[in-house]
Formats: sequence, structure tokens, C-alpha cells
Amino acid sequence: MIEDTLSIEGTYSTAEIKPDSTLLDVAALEASLATATFKIPLVKKAIADSSALLDARYKANQNITDIVTGRAWVIDQILRLAWQQQNWPDSKDISLVAVGGYGRGELLPHSDIDILILTRKNRNRQYKDVISRFLTFLWDIGLEIGQSVRSIKQCKQEASNDITVATALMESRTLIGPPELQAEMLALTNGKRVWPMKKFLSAKVEEQQARHNKYHDIDYALEPNVKTSPGGLRDIQTIAWVAKRHYGASTFKDLVKLGFLKDSEEIMINKGLQFLWKLRYGLHLLEGRREDRLLFDKQRELAKLFGYEDDPKSLGVEKLMKQYYRVVANLRELNDMLLQHLDEAILRADERTRITPLNNRFQIHNGYIEVISADVFKRYPSALLELFVLMAQNPQIEGIRAATIRLLRENRRLIDEEFRFDIRNVTLFMELLRSPHKMTLQLRRMARYGILGRYLPEFGQIMGQMQHDLFHIYTVDAHTLQVVENMRKFLYPGAEADYPVAAHIAHNLPKVELLYIAGLYHDIAKGRGGDHSSLGKIDAINFCQRHRLSTWDANLVAWLVDKHLFMSMTAQRKDISDPDVIHEFATAMGDKLHLDYLYAMTVADIRATNPELWNTWRAALMKQLYLNTKRALRLGLENPVDREERIADKKQNALTKLLDRGLSESQIRRVWETAADEYFLRESAANIVWHTEAIATFTGEGPLVSINEYADKHTAAATQVFIYTTNTDFLFANSTAAFEKLNLNIQGARIFTSANDYCMDTYTLLEDSGRPVGNNPRRLNEICKVVTEYLSQGNKPVAPLHFRQSRKEKYFAHRVETNWVNTPGKPYSTLEINCPDQPGILACVGKIFADNDISLRDARITTLGERVEDLFFVTDRRGQVINDPARIEKLQSEIKSQLQERLAA
Repeated sequence: MIEDTLSIEGTYSTAEIKPDSTLLDVAALEASLATATFKIPLVKKAIADSSALLDARYKANQNITDIVTGRAWVIDQILRLAWQQQNWPDSKDISLVAVGGYGRGELLPHSDIDILILTRKNRNRQYKDVISRFLTFLWDIGLEIGQSVRSIKQCKQEASNDITVATALMESRTLIGPPELQAEMLALTNGKRVWPMKKFLSAKVEEQQARHNKYHDIDYALEPNVKTSPGGLRDIQTIAWVAKRHYGASTFKDLVKLGFLKDSEEIMINKGLQFLWKLRYGLHLLEGRREDRLLFDKQRELAKLFGYEDDPKSLGVEKLMKQYYRVVANLRELNDMLLQHLDEAILRADERTRITPLNNRFQIHNGYIEVISADVFKRYPSALLELFVLMAQNPQIEGIRAATIRLLRENRRLIDEEFRFDIRNVTLFMELLRSPHKMTLQLRRMARYGILGRYLPEFGQIMGQMQHDLFHIYTVDAHTLQVVENMRKFLYPGAEADYPVAAHIAHNLPKVELLYIAGLYHDIAKGRGGDHSSLGKIDAINFCQRHRLSTWDANLVAWLVDKHLFMSMTAQRKDISDPDVIHEFATAMGDKLHLDYLYAMTVADIRATNPELWNTWRAALMKQLYLNTKRALRLGLENPVDREERIADKKQNALTKLLDRGLSESQIRRVWETAADEYFLRESAANIVWHTEAIATFTGEGPLVSINEYADKHTAAATQVFIYTTNTDFLFANSTAAFEKLNLNIQGARIFTSANDYCMDTYTLLEDSGRPVGNNPRRLNEICKVVTEYLSQGNKPVAPLHFRQSRKEKYFAHRVETNWVNTPGKPYSTLEINCPDQPGILACVGKIFADNDISLRDARITTLGERVEDLFFVTDRRGQVINDPARIEKLQSEIKSQLQERLAA
């Protein structure tokens, strides 16, 4: 009978691995194999039975460490039995060794089973056929094997060339065969022979940095990888590898005995490890294959599996992910501290000590700040904030010494209500917000080390708060700090190139710190239920009062938090060329200072929500709204521009330019005589010139299709397509179907019908890249050709194309919502449609309008992540507001049912 205990000598294990006969009766299986003709079915059944039992224990929420190590024990026994089925010549010179994660005694349902067939000599022809039969047997029984066959000397050569090989061999253990082979191999591949300690640590730190950079160094990605994302399992293993190499420690408990870890830190690592194992095991179980990514659909399934339930304030999946984010934040914090400690103890051990005193509490030690004595924080609790202020005021400080990081963690409990109201501390925090150097980096450090969440308990509540959609790509706290960082970027040299308006504004704000405070508090109340802007406004006022800000300053900050969505919604959902819209928005601003602060806040917020949301068109809309509002404020709110005066001014402006272009006044008047006043009111003078010239000089037959670039000074912001053709029922439906076939994203549409029943429609478009078409003759010709082809269908609809939804789109394909509004005094009805974004939606809506005798006069198309929020300004065929409740209900019902059917297809 083979030995059924697991040797963990030489491995970095977190728990003792014990034999478990309830998982596998080794003796019975060995006896059956001795007499069986067909061995593969027997072994496959044994593995399947063991796996089913382990899965049942997992679902019953039994100890995950026992489950993970139990699977490794089962596979040990299977491999030993398989090895014994072969006739090995010279068995004293060959052994089977577990390496990597399997070598640690950790095995998830679909983890690779990494093995090394280790030989004493380089030439091993006598083993070739036997090894082939052995590996074939393992594949036949369904094991996911990662194998290598090497001699002891070859192991040294490979380990010297590749640090991942050296690391895997460190975690090796002999399964069967002479154990001295592994001992000799370890002696040849230790830190004295290959990868000396400094080189090993440097390589591991670089490896981790490269891994973190793949995830933009953010712990809080919305679909993280449990194994490789910052704070994941690999970060724990990195510490273990380096500590084992340097200290020779085999367990985390050994590191406690050596003084490298504290008891509380070892407990935190083990709890975090077990939580991540539970997630990873669940992912493998749900997918039926190796999967380490916490994808959106699997998050929801795991939340149910773990017993997290929805409530009025948050979804069960958000609760699960909040726990995940807090676990990885703790592990990331520990990883930072321990790697910093190893950096000081190993990489910088030979540096000449350079000390620069800062004050009676802190000094700079070889570029890193440290406390002068271990009791500094206990004697001067305010030093918990002062440390970060000093770093913001002294750019030469590279970071924090490991011992001081540990003291920060141990003493952060001193931040209580009394601490928060202490005048010294509120003064220090305001000093930090006014600091010239790397202020947001210090805020991030404060968040990572648990200081910011204690000093601002409301910020602590949003740490790890997930936003379960594709609109936001960060958690609330990560998004918040990114907003503040974007605000800081407005002040950087050269910022005018990327943020021409925002940079100019930021440099002229009287108190830029008020902008930062509004950024910190704009989403502070998310996850509480209710209107987060209104609730956050209260928190912002409390912060301002606690920090001794004036009433005027506090009111401005509270106003910014309350109105932080107002400008983006106005720019994207209203007609900002309409003087009434501008007058209404300017009235809400009150003065240019409020406008300036809100513009800077809005740009920073959109850029931090999802970088893909900020494109040239949104930038142009925001700038236009800002400039139009600034002009209205300068002229005076009590003197709005008269409608007739504005139309006359535009006509005169356009006429002058058209005459300069060589058109006669009679040509111009012929085009204008059928156009409604509404056209001149809502269209820009530049577009009126473009449209008039295109119509007046058009000599072809069929629809006129003209393309122009909407430019913001010298930069194209979007591509505009003007269509002039006879009005038909399905004109909008077929136009949008053409653009969707061309993979052009519609940003807006202006629909006008002239007195001679010709449509003058202008669509604002961007490529999938978020940029305009530009000077690309081939693409421009393609657009003209396809649009003309679609419009030539006459009064019949073109079927919208069907596109396959991505995994994320399917997951977020929630219900379709509609809302009908008849605003007093407006000559149109407003229909709002919120639904998942998918090509063909607009064409489908256009067909429904035509089928129901609805005339479209304008549209605002807004894409927010995975959803669209579209506004359609409509009338009946007579140009009247639609008031009939039955007709409105029928139209909305038809839109919902047809869009739902399309999205489900």
C-alpha cells in the first residue's frame, strides 16, 4: 500500500494538510486497480466522487482551507497510484514532484496540476516510454496537468533563466520517489546559487508592478481577477515567496515568530486568503472550468451562493463585492508595507544612512519619511494627519518607511469624534487640500492606510461601494479620488492642451480647495437610498462647518454637490441653442463664479466616471453651454435675447457669409422662404450657411446628402450629416438604420420639415472610436452612398440590422423605460426612452413613430455606459402637442414591447 500522508516539507503552506479517507479510500482503489482490466473508468469515478463530495462541502459552507487542501491530498493519492501502475527502470533515480500552487498543497477544482518528473541524470532514454504512458494515463483520467521533465542540473539551468521556474521549484514537494532528488535540486536552486536575494526581490517587485499596471494599479476594478488583480492571491504569494527566500520561513506563522508579521496581520492574511479561495472555488464550480475573473454575471450567482440578499438600499451582489474590495484593500495595504520592509532590509541594506530632520516628530530617512520614535502617534495623535501634510509639502519625500506604515495602521483607532473636531486636525486637513505637491497621492495613501475613512467616516462608508453598471468603471471611493485628481490636473503645466476651458477656469478660481471638497462629497451619499445629491449636500455642509469654512464657502460647496449632475444633463438632454434653455440654466447659475466652479466639477466628474464617456462631441457641448451661459450672464438675466431679434441676427450673419461665397441673394431667399422660423432659431448660423449652400448648388436627383465637420475652433468635435429630401413616413427610421449599418454612433438629431414638405435633417455622429470621421474621402463616400441607398427605399422601412450582444450587454439588458412629458408653453411633447444600448434601437423607434403618425422634430441621443437615455421631441402630423392619454399609452406600450422583443432576440 502506498503512503497516503502529504509531506509539506519545503512548501509555503497556510495549513497542515491531513489525509481524509472519507474523500478517497486509497486502499480500496489500490486493490481494485490491481485486478482491473480497465483502470481508467475506476480512477475517473474515484476523482468524480471525491470532487462531488468536496463541492457539497463547499456548498455547505465548510472550511475552505480543508476543501482546498483536501483536493490536493486526493490528487496526491491518484498520482501516486498512477505512478505505481508503471514499471519504472532505475526508480532510485527518478521521482514525481509537485510544484507551484499544487506544490503548496492548494488545489481548486480546475487549477492546473503542475508536476515535475525529476531525474538524477541528464540522459534518461530508459524513462521516455514510461513517462509517455504515465502522462497519457493522467490525461485519460481527465486531470489538467502541467508537466515538465528535467534533471537536477536542468532545473538549475531553467531556474537561472526564468524566475517563474525558480519560484515554482521553491514550492516543490516530493510525491513519490527518492526525496533526496528534490533536496539536491533545492540546494542547487536556492538563493546562493541562482537569483541572489536582491535580484530575486527586485524581479518579484517588478513582476508585481507589471501585473498591477495591467489593471491600471486599481484595487477596485469592477470585474477583477481574484488571482492577479491588485490585492489578489498573487500579492499574498509574492510576500510568501520573498519571505521564504530571505528568511527560510515555511508558513505565515513562521513569519510571526521571526517578527516580520504581527499576529493580527497573520490573521488578516489568512482570512483574506480564505475569502479569495471561496470566491475562486465558486468561480471554477459555476463555470465548470478554470475562471479567475469575477465577471458581472458570476458576481450575481456567487452572491446568491454566499447568501447575500437584495434590500432597499443595495443589491446582494453589491454587498458581496463590497466585502471583496475591503478584503483586497487590506491585503494590498499589507503587501505594500511588507514589500517596503523587505526593500529596506534587502535592497537598501548597504545604503549610507542619510537623515534629514523635519520637526520633533518626523525625519526623512534615505528619502522616506519616518517617525522619530515609536510612540509619536500616541503622544501626538495629530501626527496621523501631519505626516501626509509633510509629504505634500516636501516633494523630495519618496514614500513612508515600513515601520511607520505599521504604526499608522496600529494607531488609526485614535481617530475618533474628538480627534475630528480638534482645531489642530481640521487645520491640518485643510492645509493638505491647499498643498502644492501630490495632494491627491496623499489622499490615496490616506485611504489605503485607513486614515481617510476614519477621519471622514462618510467616506469610509463608500469605500468598496460598487456601482453595478457599465456606466461607472470604478467603485464610488475610487471614482471620488479620481475626480479630485482630475481637478488637480487642470492646474498642471500644459493642461490647456487637453482641458482648454477647465484649465483656464481652475487657474482663476479664488479658492480651488472648495472645488476639491465638492469633489470629495459629490457622491458621498451613494448606497444609502434616496437622492444622493441631496443627502450629500447635508454631509458637505457638516464638513464645511467642522472645518471652520465661512457660510458663503459652505453654501457654494453644498450647491456644487447638489447640482453636480445639472450641467451634464442640460448639455446632453436639452437644446442648448435654445435661448430659453440657456436663460433657465443661467438663472440656476446666478453668476459666473458658480458657473466656473460647476463647469470644472462636471468635466472632472465625467472624465472620472468612465474615460470613454468624454469624447470630442461631449466636450463641444459642454463648452457651448458654458460660453452661451457666460454670455447670458454678461448681458444680464433680466434682458434675455428676443426671439425675433435672434432669428434676424442669424439670418443677417448667414446672408453675409453666403454672399461672400458667391451665392446671389435670390438663391438664398428661395431656400429660406419655405424654412420655418424654428429652423433659424434652433440651428447655428454656421449650419444655416452650410445647408443653404448645399441646397442652392445641388443639381442631382433624389435625396441630398452633405457631410461637414462640426469644429471647435481648430479641432473637429463631430461629423454632421445633412439630409434634404422629400418627407416620408420612414425617413428617420431609414436614416438611423443607415448610420447603424455604417457603425456610426448618433449623438443628436435635428429634424425640420419645410413648408414644401421637404425634410432638413442634421445628424451629429461619431465613429466607434469616439472621434469624428475626419478627412477620409473613402469613408465619406461610403457614408453618402449607404445613406442615399437607404433613403431611396421610399415610403417603406428598411429592417434594422441585428447585432450580437456582448456578454456584458446581455447581463445588463434590463427593462425598457419610457416617460411622456407635455411641458406647458412648449409646442411639442417630450418622450424619454431609457433602455440598453444596441444598434437598431433608433431605427425601431423611428418605425413605431411612422406607424403611429408621429412627427419627430428633434432628438437628443445620450449613451451612458451600457444604456441609452434618448429624448424625442414629437408632435402629431398636424404639428400639435399629443395630449390623448389613450394614444400616449398605446405608443409607450408599443415601444416597450418591441424594444424588449428586439433586445431579447
